[in-house]
Amino acid sequence: MNKTEAVHYAKVRAIFDILNGKKVADLLLKNLSILDVHGETVYQGSILVYDKRIVALNPDETILKVKDVFDGKGLYAIPGLIDAHLHFESQLAHPTALAEALVPCGTTTIYAECLDLLSAAGDEGVEAAENLFKDYDKLPYRLYAFAPGKKTAAYITEAVLKMEPVIGLGEFEHFTYSSGDDDDFRKAAWVRAKGGFMNGHWGVTALSDMVLNYLPAIGVSNNHDVWNEKDIEKSIRYGFPTHIKFGVGSSEVIKVLLRAIVDRKWPTDNFMLCTDNISVERLLTMGHMDWIISLCAEMGFNPIHAIKMATYNTARSFHMEDRIGSLTPGRFADIVLTDSLSKINPLYVFKDGELVAKDRKLLTNADIDYSGMCKKGVPGLDDLTPDQLDIVPLELSEDGSRAKVYLFDVYGRGHAKFYQEVWVPMKDGKVVAEHEGVKLSRLSVVQRYADGQRHVVSGLFKGVHVDRGAVATFWPAPKPYFVVVGQDSAEMCHCLKQVDTHAGACIVTEDQVEKAVMPLEIYGVMANLTVDELTTSASAIDTALEALGNRNEGEPVVNKLLSLFISLHRFRFMN
Repeated sequence: MNKTEAVHYAKVRAIFDILNGKKVADLLLKNLSILDVHGETVYQGSILVYDKRIVALNPDETILKVKDVFDGKGLYAIPGLIDAHLHFESQLAHPTALAEALVPCGTTTIYAECLDLLSAAGDEGVEAAENLFKDYDKLPYRLYAFAPGKKTAAYITEAVLKMEPVIGLGEFEHFTYSSGDDDDFRKAAWVRAKGGFMNGHWGVTALSDMVLNYLPAIGVSNNHDVWNEKDIEKSIRYGFPTHIKFGVGSSEVIKVLLRAIVDRKWPTDNFMLCTDNISVERLLTMGHMDWIISLCAEMGFNPIHAIKMATYNTARSFHMEDRIGSLTPGRFADIVLTDSLSKINPLYVFKDGELVAKDRKLLTNADIDYSGMCKKGVPGLDDLTPDQLDIVPLELSEDGSRAKVYLFDVYGRGHAKFYQEVWVPMKDGKVVAEHEGVKLSRLSVVQRYADGQRHVVSGLFKGVHVDRGAVATFWPAPKPYFVVVGQDSAEMCHCLKQVDTHAGACIVTEDQVEKAVMPLEIYGVMANLTVDELTTSASAIDTALEALGNRNEGEPVVNKLLSLFISLHRFRFMN
């Protein structure tokens, strides 16, 4: 035997000896109500674990030798929960901080994009990927990652495709794959040659039917870009395992999607659950995949089907059902114990047979230092003046009393509602921040590094309201831009220049005095903070804005503002 064969010989011999009472197993979990995702039933039994994997169901305890025994006291045992699509580096938390928030929710596996961080890193993209994935196998969740399908140079994608734990190519850019970009052709060729997966970002509402054929025809593995019933219908008709995303969507959008699946009686085998983008604060207050499964059950899904959409369906979609997604021999011992199937309550979370979380508290985490990824700010707004932020009307009425301007809204209510062109009052030659009698804030989108004339887009904004002061933040991917919300151009300009002193940050000012600051030192997209520090910082932003007149609901303001860049880029508001 060669070395590899000898290792496998030892493992299969060890499992045989364990099942015959001649060798000691690692863990026996007993007195369980085990969910069988294959038969969609629940049965009473026990699970035996050795070398990180399940090796037996209902073993003969009279001959069993085992190091540790865990009494499940009748709790339901379900597979470790899986997020089918998460931009895990754009939740502001670095990988170990993210573990603090998502693992106690029962999540043991994520399929993760990393394109924003690597885009922000620019020429340092390969180094940034190496640091991001450093010691990934020590994390208390299972990480499968995707090389950037957009926002980065092709050579970076090619290098990242060769790294662990990368299993394929991330989402493409709508505008480039639909126009025949050669970099996209090369990226697709590389991953096809490797036999990896391709994440779909289909844009079904924006593309012609002929273009929609392209992605499934070249072998794209899934689609997570659905916003309504028609999107879902097309996605599953074209053969995509379709992700229903919860992080970026508002509650009304999410319920529209779930209601459509229930009403149309589409087989749930077509669907997986994911968050795409979700704040740490929502993870801590509402939950992660546990919350999503519970909402599905509330909306009329069979609870077992809802659990399968966050476990077995996803594992099968990525051809990993032999490793994860069910509680059967040979699979990793990723197990969640809950007292309900319709309202998931992750009382105990095991990953690789190790208890990693209990009662929504993380028990073990990797010790990884990300400080080497922190960067200093390179200012670009020295010449910015307040008048550059004044709203320039798209059109004026004949009598000059009204102006047509952009009205922006938060990303999560859907692309169709992201921006409109509306008529608003003019007074003394200035746009009045008001629409249909409702007072609004102003918003400006500002290019950080100008090459000639600086690109600025200004309008009104529904998502955050301040009576005075300003709040600004920055996002470098795919291009370095700021957004600022306020009422007064001078205050907004000052707030922007404060953010400009950082690699990235969210800052609130009043009377040109800083009231709250959240630094995003890791390439301008992540905070080098623990979860407690991160949530305290986000809360300080919200508290400062509340004093300025904002009444925030849902995601923290910093996350709302950062999510704007998704649609700002999609609708070409950034050069």
